[in-house]
Amino acid sequence: MVDHSFADLSLAALYDGLNPWGPSDDFYLGLVRDARSVLDIGCGTGRLLRQARSEGHEGRLMGLDPAAAMLVQARRARPDVEWVLGDTRVRRWEADFDLVVMTGHAFQALVRDQDIRHCLGGVRAALADDGRFVFETRNPAARGWERWTPERVHDITADDGTPVRVWHEVQDEDPERGLVRFTETFSGAGWPAPRVSRTTLRFLDAETLEGFLTEAGLAVVEQYGDWSRGPLTPTAPEIITVVGRA
Repeated sequence: MVDHSFADLSLAALYDGLNPWGPSDDFYLGLVRDARSVLDIGCGTGRLLRQARSEGHEGRLMGLDPAAAMLVQARRARPDVEWVLGDTRVRRWEADFDLVVMTGHAFQALVRDQDIRHCLGGVRAALADDGRFVFETRNPAARGWERWTPERVHDITADDGTPVRVWHEVQDEDPERGLVRFTETFSGAGWPAPRVSRTTLRFLDAETLEGFLTEAGLAVVEQYGDWSRGPLTPTAPEIITVVGRA
């Protein structure tokens, strides 16, 4: 199920403005520069691979996303990258990629155990023997969702110059399963009504995460707690994980 904010063309066009380039993008771009072939799962508007290609990356770059509206943005900007609609089940890979990434907390959109297993199975098949899978999830111990309140408003501008206000509000939590459900509201000047996207994310601790990876035949190589490669502590904001084939 694709969130409304990713499926709606007008809202997908706001994504990069709402999520400006930052330290996480620099972190992943450094990895992509050093890889000959890269698969970006949940690539969204494809910003990471677009930047790599614009810098002269000559290898294979493939972006995979289930939201057609997001891939419209990607294809418009860089038609010289492979953009594929769907998830890891749409292709059959055999060690095709030196690097597989999931950025922008895309891994947290896998809310069911079976979704995680399908994804990690596809990752292992796609990963070269000495390749790396790198992704991040928000550390549940940091309870970052408690700051997703309507008082924190983001002001951005649509392509047509329309000012848009965006805010988030948590609807409920399911601590046993690590689920947080929230709304993302977009309000534009002249719009007849605000547009609301409903999202569920899963917050996994490092131990549970490692269990899924082990089951999939993958092994943790390194983990960090922030984008400066700081240690993973109980209160670190991120769980940034570098994985290889077991």
